[in-house]
Amino acid sequence: MKYPKEYLNEIKLRLKVSQVVGKSIKLKKRGKEFIGLSPFSNEKTPSFTVNDEKGFYHCFSSTEHGNIFDFLMKTKNYKFGEAVRTLAAEAGMQQYRFNKQSKEMQNRWKIYNSVLEKYVNNCHEELISKKNPEVLEYLNNRKITEKEIIYFKIGYASKNSNFYEDLKKGFDEKQINSSGIYYFDENRKKYTDRFRSRIIFPVKSLNDSILALGGRTLSKTNTAKYINSPETEFYKKGNNLYNISSAKKFKNENDEVYIVEGYMDVINLHKFGIKNVVANLGTAMTEKQIDLIWRFFRNPIICLDGDSSGQKAALRAAERLFPLIKSNFNIYFLTLPGNLDPDAFINQKGKESFIKFAETKTEIQNFIWNSYNKDVDSNNPHSLSLFEKKIRSLCNEVRDKTLAKYFLDNFTRKLNELTPNLNFRKNSFSKYKKSNNPLQQTKDAYRQMNQFTKKELKEFSILFLIINNLDIFRKNIESISKVNFSSDILNEFIKKLVGHLLSEKFLDKKKLNSEDFDGKFRDKINQINMNAPVKIIAKNKKEKEIVSIFDEIIDEMKKINLREKAEFLEGRVSSNLDEELYSELLSVRSQLKRG
Repeated sequence: MKYPKEYLNEIKLRLKVSQVVGKSIKLKKRGKEFIGLSPFSNEKTPSFTVNDEKGFYHCFSSTEHGNIFDFLMKTKNYKFGEAVRTLAAEAGMQQYRFNKQSKEMQNRWKIYNSVLEKYVNNCHEELISKKNPEVLEYLNNRKITEKEIIYFKIGYASKNSNFYEDLKKGFDEKQINSSGIYYFDENRKKYTDRFRSRIIFPVKSLNDSILALGGRTLSKTNTAKYINSPETEFYKKGNNLYNISSAKKFKNENDEVYIVEGYMDVINLHKFGIKNVVANLGTAMTEKQIDLIWRFFRNPIICLDGDSSGQKAALRAAERLFPLIKSNFNIYFLTLPGNLDPDAFINQKGKESFIKFAETKTEIQNFIWNSYNKDVDSNNPHSLSLFEKKIRSLCNEVRDKTLAKYFLDNFTRKLNELTPNLNFRKNSFSKYKKSNNPLQQTKDAYRQMNQFTKKELKEFSILFLIINNLDIFRKNIESISKVNFSSDILNEFIKKLVGHLLSEKFLDKKKLNSEDFDGKFRDKINQINMNAPVKIIAKNKKEKEIVSIFDEIIDEMKKINLREKAEFLEGRVSSNLDEELYSELLSVRSQLKRG
């Protein structure tokens, strides 16, 4: 049984070759390609190359060549089906099932796409036939050339079109209506084109298939200037971006992409040669959309209109996206001057001015700070208090907790600069208190402990017990080696610790000190000894009690991991009602209930 070509292409579109290969081989960027030591031969000089744009790897020493599926089959000895299942899971796609339902869904997709293709072709022909000069005049006034009309396959749905009847010659009523193009008009007792008298903009999927439509009216009496296709079985507005299928091919040297608001913004920027541009289809920017962007670009620039409503929308987007930020990806904001949108700016000032102005882009955390700071009265304690609470609350929502700490440090520094007099008095007083208050050391230790998450403190406790009870944990090395920590440094540290436990050099030792480790780990062992909450409980305890405490903390860690997994799945399920995800969520909740 064969996988559908569209399914395999979707996996290849979602996963870069460097992303898959990079898990097995250390790759280095060289121009448009990556290079590394070949997994197919024993070499000292790299001859293995990866090209993401072309979607393949090539080994000059062994002549091995292929795509992501070939790589897993040749390096891990996977069968083709196993490689497809592995990569589909990595790409966040549902597993393809060779059953009746999957075949039926595949057939429905082909029909759905065919209806849309025929409709778009008809509208495009209607426009370029010049039967509607007022539409071409409007597009000309918006600086849209014939080249752009053809490239984006822009069309026009005329008011008197009877294309529904043409479609009925090849499709039944249910198949046509599933496309979302037509709705049943109760007054006229017939199916009506929802895009009639509108300019048509086709919205394409990653693999260049038409998924949906956007429509712009020329009438001043229509209530909605722009409308989009309703959500269907195959189209979810918050999962897609206008022009992503084209933009992903045009990276600049900074790995940037412009995210604009409207179809016209995309088309006019493209006309001037700025092809790394997408639009968010009139939705508030969603997690799925930013994840889609990050598959192809590390540094998206959100470029919304410069007017007040555009900037309010930009701040809402920043607040929504800030918790999703990752250490190796970023989000920037660009505020255009003079209430201009990108379309108007580039037509008035040209490409060079736009690119030059784009250099003033602001990182997401600075954009949020600047936006909040406009409303702060630095002489009003209430205003400052609300400001600080908002900033702290936002940092607490950042999923990458290491990054969250640095954001909070950065914001705290800025707050101190905002209130220099208050800060001077506070620092002077705290110095006096430190030298005179006998409880200060305890308070400082407690404050330092509060810097860490509950999970990190549990991890410190596990390591504290091992470090200070070597004779007990030599007998339990197997259970120690299975513990998985939340950071790379702690996972490296536990491996080193297991090595010490097995080493003859430390056989007579009951505990380890920072001097027993490389410089890399010395700060970490001091941090563990200072902050592990278990150090008070474990004092003067016997072996059985120590093991029991260790087992309890391991159980608590498992619960924390399950809760995190449940929260993650709840987020996924709320945005994608997938049966498998929901079943997995129920299973995790069941495990939590069992304790």
